[in-house]
Amino acid sequence: MDIRARKEYAAVVRDRYWKTHSKKEKSLILDEYCANTGQARKYVIRKLRARENPDPKPRKRRQAVYNGQVTAALAKIWEIFDYPCGQRLKPLVESQTDRLRQFGELPISDEVAAKLKKMSAATIDRKLKHQKEVLHLQWSKSGHKPSSALKHKIAIRLTNWDTAKVGYVEADLVFHCGASTLGQHICTVSATEISSGWWEGEPILGKSQDQCFWALREIKDRCPFAWKGLDSDNGHEFISDILYKYCAREKLDFTRSRPGHKNDNAYIEEKNWTHVRKVLGYLRYDTPAEAVIIRDLYRNELRLYKNFFQPVMKLISKERIGGRIKRKYGTPLTPYQRLMDSQQLSKQAEQRLAEAYLPLNPAALKRAIDAKINSLLQAYQTKNRTSGVDPHRKLDPRMVTSFMIQQATVGLPS
Repeated sequence: MDIRARKEYAAVVRDRYWKTHSKKEKSLILDEYCANTGQARKYVIRKLRARENPDPKPRKRRQAVYNGQVTAALAKIWEIFDYPCGQRLKPLVESQTDRLRQFGELPISDEVAAKLKKMSAATIDRKLKHQKEVLHLQWSKSGHKPSSALKHKIAIRLTNWDTAKVGYVEADLVFHCGASTLGQHICTVSATEISSGWWEGEPILGKSQDQCFWALREIKDRCPFAWKGLDSDNGHEFISDILYKYCAREKLDFTRSRPGHKNDNAYIEEKNWTHVRKVLGYLRYDTPAEAVIIRDLYRNELRLYKNFFQPVMKLISKERIGGRIKRKYGTPLTPYQRLMDSQQLSKQAEQRLAEAYLPLNPAALKRAIDAKINSLLQAYQTKNRTSGVDPHRKLDPRMVTSFMIQQATVGLPS
């Protein structure tokens, strides 16, 4: 007996079951039905006791709170702020929606703006799921190692920073060498402040100790806070006598990480991806024209955009539950907000930061960044006489160096 026949049979038996009032007759009906269908007695009792509703009412669906206008506005804000996750986007939506409307970047009604500000982080991620699928965002090389005994004079520091104090900086060097480290190419001296997440970058052509030192000096002069310490990896560009003496003269704590332990520089390593690699990609930049574009980008729009409009999440607690670690994060805040809330800056520094923040339009900054990145890509294509290059695709390293390829053939004289 198939399921359709059982349903028809149950409809007939149900009428008999409900019309009789004798327990004995109901028991006989149950015995008959179970014997014919092979179903369990308790299941049959529940099935026959349930009266069928011949005309069931359709389930009333809850009216959608966030319609297409809200989702479209949310996607626009998400794009302006460089596609952050829901947890980092929520404080931006709350604080920057009115600002974007004032600049004319977000032409929405007051009702839509109010709904945007009420959205939770989970709802933001759910509403942006389709946009993420459509966009489908896809986003180490080592150099020479110092052999000098100078590194033994520099103390090793792990990630046990006191994040309540402003002024301790981690620095690293990011190579823009493409598929090969051979020859001279542009490198980014990348530095971040531990407490606030404030980031600065400066390009250098090559990786000499002198150029790296002057790049750090330039970064230090741009920072709105006083440096208290500097931490780097064990690269020869940082472990130098000139930088060691400068830190001693300026009374800066100069420390380094353990060799081969990248997690000791976790703060700057994550910035190397979000602030450098995700922006410039993995192409080889090795000309002065490209260095000019990158320097202009680092000193102007990119630093303003990242430091004033990109929230940073900080870990509050970490608890192991069984085989998993449960992490709890605080409210995402931009480096600018963290510096202003720290109460460790001078009044003049706070005033300069506030004056720099007021006229900034994040959408205009994003357009300027995209324009300069496009100029950099055009310079790369002109240099290599190529087109259709994806800057975010990692290049395979060469199996032989160009020096080996260029060697003259050796053989007996003819």
